[in-house]
Amino acid sequence: MTSRARRLGRTGLALAALATAAAAAVGALATYFTRKVVTPDHVKPDDVEVLDVDLVAQPPTITLARTPETQVQGRYGLWWDHRGGHARLGEVLQMDDQSVVRHLLAVEEGTPQPGPARWNQYYFSGPPAASLGLAHQDVEFDTDLGPMPAWFVPSELGPSAERGTWAVLVHGRGATREECLRAVPPLHALGLPVLVPSYRNDLDAPSDPSGRYHLGDSEWRDVEAAVLWALARGARDVVLVGWSMGGSIVLQAATRSWVCDRVRAVVLDAPVVDWHDVLEHQSRVNRLPSAIGRLGYPLLRHPWGRRLVGLEHPLDLHRLDWVTRAAELRLPILLIHSDDDEFVPNGPSRALARARPDLVRVEPWHEARHTKEWNTDPERWDRVVTRFVREQLAHPQAVAVSDASTG
Repeated sequence: MTSRARRLGRTGLALAALATAAAAAVGALATYFTRKVVTPDHVKPDDVEVLDVDLVAQPPTITLARTPETQVQGRYGLWWDHRGGHARLGEVLQMDDQSVVRHLLAVEEGTPQPGPARWNQYYFSGPPAASLGLAHQDVEFDTDLGPMPAWFVPSELGPSAERGTWAVLVHGRGATREECLRAVPPLHALGLPVLVPSYRNDLDAPSDPSGRYHLGDSEWRDVEAAVLWALARGARDVVLVGWSMGGSIVLQAATRSWVCDRVRAVVLDAPVVDWHDVLEHQSRVNRLPSAIGRLGYPLLRHPWGRRLVGLEHPLDLHRLDWVTRAAELRLPILLIHSDDDEFVPNGPSRALARARPDLVRVEPWHEARHTKEWNTDPERWDRVVTRFVREQLAHPQAVAVSDASTG
């Protein structure tokens, strides 16, 4: 072999080694990214700075560092001292490049002080009796993982209402049951008993054996168990309401459960209807090559891949893609999803509405960030949801198609 051939051979080996190392690095990055998507993140860091509090001003004010969250009009909540304190914030009164002055509507716990705090869209903090002034019961329902906690808000119309339609409200990924509190008053005003369940891997709930989210592919069983709890206590049927990943969970429950024929209608707020789109969007947001997000699909789907990301069972995102499965839907759906959603873009939601205009009613929304449609215009949100649910209650119950036989 000539010296030139030997040099070429060494160069080829070096390039092959480099390509192998690059492929391994890409694979490791895809595994890390996908694992983060399915890993619960219960510990939320403070994300906003309180600059000043004026409780004697008319109206009382709180001044915050300006961020994409704090500059948007509407009503929001603010925690501080590791949730030891909570306040409700109203409209923006003044704003410059660095700060935002907002109306301080109420201080529910603690005393707000300058320093770090955490923004929330829940607005209401704590169980319904404390946060909404509505009597509730702390209940549990049985699941395959053990007892699951829930809040139950009975109807003020008495036992006759409990033999009718109930509302079951499902929060999103990494959220708490408090995310659902904004929807309780309008549904309660319609006379519906309201059940707000936890689901597996919530902070106050039993964990999946893997300790990982399955993006709706297993969590729907907990919603099914919650519906069974309601049926056992007199409910005739239910309206399911879901936010973000809660929307994905609700759609699975409404089509895969053996009691899906007891689901009368569905309300979705900023829902995930196509996880492919969300993963690709998040890879772009995190400035990763789009291939990183796409490499996550086989990791989730195949037995060897799911072990790398820590899932209990393989997860096929196609089963969670309601744009391609739109023809299978048999339930009326109200879909509220802002054009300005920065976390779950509303393109798939709009595509689903175009595919099934006979069933899916879209309420256009602007300005609101992820799951904050209510916050930007609570009166409108209540009005839209109330009108839709009232219309469904006036019609015979729809029947959903179930694919429960497929798992």
